[in-house]
Amino acid sequence: MYLFMKTPEELDNSLLRDWSGPYGGVPDFTAYKVSDFRPAIEFAIKEKLEEIDAITNNPEKPTFENTIKALELSGDKLDRIHAVYGIYRSNLSTPEFNIVDTEMSPKLAEISDRLYQNEKLFSRIEALYKSDGKQNLTKEQQRLLWLYYTDFVREGAELNQQDKDKVAKINQELAGLFTAFSQKLLAEENDQYIELKTELDFDGLPEEVKNAAIAEAKERNLNVLGCIGNTRSSIEPFLTFSNKRSLREQAFDVFVKRGDNKNENDTNEILVSILKLRAEKAKILGFANFAEWSLSNKMAKDPQKTLDLMNSVWKPAVDKVKNDVSAMQEMVDNDGDNFKIQPWDYRYYAEKVRKAKYDLDQNEIKQYLQLENLREGMFWTAGELFDLGFKQLFDVPVYHSDVRVWEVNNKNTREPIGLWYFDPYARVGKRSGAWMNSHRDQQKIKGNVLPIVSNNCNFIKGNSDEPVLISWDDATTLFHEFGHALHGLCSNVTYPSLSGTSVARDYVEFPSQLLEHWLATPEVLNKFALHYKTNEPLSQSLVERIGKAANFNEGFATVETISSSFVDMKLHLTTEIIDPHAFEKKVLNEINMPSEIVMRHRIPQFAHIFSSDGYAAGYYSYLWADVINADAYEAFLEAGGPFDKKISERLYKTVLSVGNTIDNEEMYKNFRGHAPQSDALMRARNFPIES
Repeated sequence: MYLFMKTPEELDNSLLRDWSGPYGGVPDFTAYKVSDFRPAIEFAIKEKLEEIDAITNNPEKPTFENTIKALELSGDKLDRIHAVYGIYRSNLSTPEFNIVDTEMSPKLAEISDRLYQNEKLFSRIEALYKSDGKQNLTKEQQRLLWLYYTDFVREGAELNQQDKDKVAKINQELAGLFTAFSQKLLAEENDQYIELKTELDFDGLPEEVKNAAIAEAKERNLNVLGCIGNTRSSIEPFLTFSNKRSLREQAFDVFVKRGDNKNENDTNEILVSILKLRAEKAKILGFANFAEWSLSNKMAKDPQKTLDLMNSVWKPAVDKVKNDVSAMQEMVDNDGDNFKIQPWDYRYYAEKVRKAKYDLDQNEIKQYLQLENLREGMFWTAGELFDLGFKQLFDVPVYHSDVRVWEVNNKNTREPIGLWYFDPYARVGKRSGAWMNSHRDQQKIKGNVLPIVSNNCNFIKGNSDEPVLISWDDATTLFHEFGHALHGLCSNVTYPSLSGTSVARDYVEFPSQLLEHWLATPEVLNKFALHYKTNEPLSQSLVERIGKAANFNEGFATVETISSSFVDMKLHLTTEIIDPHAFEKKVLNEINMPSEIVMRHRIPQFAHIFSSDGYAAGYYSYLWADVINADAYEAFLEAGGPFDKKISERLYKTVLSVGNTIDNEEMYKNFRGHAPQSDALMRARNFPIES
């Protein structure tokens, strides 16, 4: 089959080698070179296409085994390379890699078009899907067959050749634009910072934030006392604690203008092109707009349903913001300061109000939130809920010295179920934010293949001889991303396309948002929230104050996120060419956006929707999944509490382990006994429920 191709050994390319070692093999990051990517990807693409041709041209009648299962088995080498490629793209970006990324991303997009537009292949899948014989398949096989058929149709398998060519061209153009957007945004984050030149510039900053700023300046070889990097993990603590209002404004300005500075890294032209191409693609595929196409395989289905949900939460959230701002403004006025609360003031004065209203100081809490202790707290929680054990490994190759690896096992049998990589710290070349990646999906068609997942964050290291302290919000994010990791690790399905987090986009955030609840449980706080100097646990008084303040600032968090969801959805409902600034202003005016808050992601830096199609017309998913999450957590509260064993076992059996093997709505009903109820979300956020 590969008679005219050089073998991987002849090419001497480490990326083309099988993963070797324990746990079914692991990526050998010590051997990879950026220069290997181009030839490796080209080789693997060619191999994948030959495998597809073999399936397509099989003279035998199509069966599940020779068509669907064969497709699941194809492209193994490309999958491995793509996993490593994604790690470099997100965690190790360099000018050298960016050149390769710009060239190869359209080629990687092209292979999907070659698959979905293969008429002979689709005819085999269609014949199987429409045959009576599919009733003899297992339920999981039927689900996989349905997935292949609907994905092919959705991607244009039934189009004429002229339209297929148009879609393919658009997809390749989009892939290049996504890469360009991501590279420009990362450059803005890497190249911009706020200099702290005098001791007064540190006024109000907690010791660990000050130390991190000093370390950042040294790492950048700057001739200043310190600097604040242009990432959320650095900017938000500065906005919360800095007593220097003028510097807060500078920090806010540099952060919200990422990609919007009319320089070589401006993203506005790129994102307009992305929106235009998406609208064209949707029209060719038979949809009125991109939002309708995007939601065609989501739980919500209809864009109007998402807008209705957003609107139902928006007014109580804005009312809460107005009350909070009133308390802040009163504090400003009482101090004799003559200014109106601005966005760069919000976090700072919210923290003052929190302290005054609840006697709760985030700095006080932070002394107890040691990163490594919280990581252990996550492990303990997973052990209590799902019988998982964790053993650190020291002989697995990693791509950076910051990265550590754990074996995840059944703590009763010690049987390994997967590997968890942890990359917690910010650095130049790593994109901002926090995320989970699956480097290898769990599956059983090649034996018991164990999943390999990672959690990636951007915490600030500070001094090497001190523990890393993180904020409550960052701790919540840590648990959130670990929820995604558990979804991948607990998977117990046969076929990789149905594995782990391969569910609808507006369902995938449910397990991650659900796990956030366990951070605030007394069991976790008492065991793992230990003071970094005294090792004493949080006092009962402080735990109670945390509980009372649990919904403080919920209005801000809701408005910040839902405003981005409104803008995202409306961007993809329109088919007109937009001016990003005018469009953003128009939508925010229509929803009466409070002037004291900005969107969590302004359009020019909205990587969720412009670095790929992943969350495009899908940022609402966080709110949609939060409805499910709030309803699900009430199942624990109605039973024996957060660690109720029967409920956690049911969660494992009906949600975490089943991947996408059944319809997601049916899956949730199997867990809860009913469809998710939005009233639970209103209760969770302490918003009024309309009768």
